[in-house]
Amino acid sequence: MTLPMSMSMSRPGNTTGARRSRLLSELATESRRCMALYALFNQAVADQLNLHPTDLQCLNLLSLERGPVTTGRVAELTGLTTGSATRLVDRLERAGYVARQRDAGDRRRVLVATVPEKAEEFGRMWRRLSGDWYALFEELGDDELALLIGHMKRTAEFTATQTARLRGGAPDSPETETET
Repeated sequence: MTLPMSMSMSRPGNTTGARRSRLLSELATESRRCMALYALFNQAVADQLNLHPTDLQCLNLLSLERGPVTTGRVAELTGLTTGSATRLVDRLERAGYVARQRDAGDRRRVLVATVPEKAEEFGRMWRRLSGDWYALFEELGDDELALLIGHMKRTAEFTATQTARLRGGAPDSPETETET
């Protein structure tokens, strides 16, 4: 991950320019390390479940939804085209993780719903793997946790925007170019 030029500048009241620059550089390095290791972790979990890594993350996103969704919503969640989202849902359906069902309110609409037994299996794996995760935060106060949550939300929004830009073929804009 590289940071935009505007992020490398000092902000009043935060810290000195040199220290801030060093901290932002370290943050960029650790962010890249975290993303790379998470991608490898994601692959290992997907392998355990006999899924493609993208299918695993789609299943993860579906489990965060309040209920069944359309394939169009799957496309929105994943940033895939509707055709690719349909193929992804086909794979998840063949693997038994989701089922298609008619919308009770509009019989023309088809919804994608997670299969409860498979969702529970998926949840058990996450709970088993994340058991020690909460221990990472035991020493933090509520304000520090809130700061991390805010950072994660901003990072997720930024990542979704960048993914859409990349998939849309948009050229880099000047404000996203980095210093070398």
